[in-house]
Amino acid sequence: MHVYIHVPFCGRRCSYCDFAIAVRRNVPTKRFVEAVRREWLGWQDHPVWAEAGQVRTVYFGGGTPSRLDPTGIAELMDAIREARPLSADAEVTLEANPDDVTAARASAWQAAGVNRISLGVQSFDPAVLQWMHRTHGAEQVAPAVAAIREAGIDDVSLDLIFGLPAAQGRNWERDLSLAFALAPTHLSFYGLTVEPHTALGRWTERGEVTPVDEDRYAAEFLRAHGALAAQGFEHYEVSNAALPGRRARHNSAYWRRAAFLGLGPSAHSGFGRTRRWNLRDWSAYERASAAGSSVQDGAEELSEEAIALEELYLGLRTADGLPAVRLPEDTITAWTEAGWARLTPTCRVRLTAEGWLRLDALVAAATA
Repeated sequence: MHVYIHVPFCGRRCSYCDFAIAVRRNVPTKRFVEAVRREWLGWQDHPVWAEAGQVRTVYFGGGTPSRLDPTGIAELMDAIREARPLSADAEVTLEANPDDVTAARASAWQAAGVNRISLGVQSFDPAVLQWMHRTHGAEQVAPAVAAIREAGIDDVSLDLIFGLPAAQGRNWERDLSLAFALAPTHLSFYGLTVEPHTALGRWTERGEVTPVDEDRYAAEFLRAHGALAAQGFEHYEVSNAALPGRRARHNSAYWRRAAFLGLGPSAHSGFGRTRRWNLRDWSAYERASAAGSSVQDGAEELSEEAIALEELYLGLRTADGLPAVRLPEDTITAWTEAGWARLTPTCRVRLTAEGWLRLDALVAAATA
């Protein structure tokens, strides 16, 4: 079993963010824990999970989970352990913002069972952080990493965003260098996307921001790919790289289409061909939970065609690739000749970094 807990609370909304969040000055930790605990207990008798074994991974995502009082993290971990055995080597990840990290909080997270932190750095450029509406300053990143490690959590992932508008003057190579200087075990890097219902979307619509051009976007992605290899990282998924043995096991479960359970507002669950998702808004989720009503907002059953497409897309976005029998021979030949893929000795098709830049188009072409 893989468990995801969506913690929606944030200090402010980032300029690019279209996630399900709730901006709160005071985070209602107790009420959130009670609601998620009720949802978790309600799943225990579900036929899909009734015979499930150990919990292998737990992921606190958001939102900003580090804004919860640490006692809330501990109480949720206790609730999981009370209902299900937690694997001895379970990966327990908490997403955190640098400005939330203190020695006391990091120690409390570690005592609760957290053994991996995903730190939302995004950039080391103060002007860029301000433009992104981030709540932390660049000077807070290194002390946060140090506090996390001093608390006994040595698995530290850093998040960065690339593909910013050229007008921002962001030095991508400098950000990569500063990230490597902190010796993370894992690095996630995401291309900036313009979502319509965000501050960035409005700026773009008004012509105040010009999105990055394709050439610059591709160059920054390929620069990261090369820099990661030079530092000994495995670029194992389009947006993720890790030192050997440090891949994110929770996220890897998604890419393998393993069964997962999502708790909290907007969280999704998936098992077999079934997909379920919760009420998106925190207030609506809390009201339904307190009333003893279902917090589920929708569900669907995937067709065989949809499952095949999902397997194709997820396989190609990872370094593990796909068995060659899943693709037409002429497609494989065309991709390898163009430098977008390679065929391994074990007859698996793996996209190159150049291929990953064309992932959506390649999948569309393979299914046309």
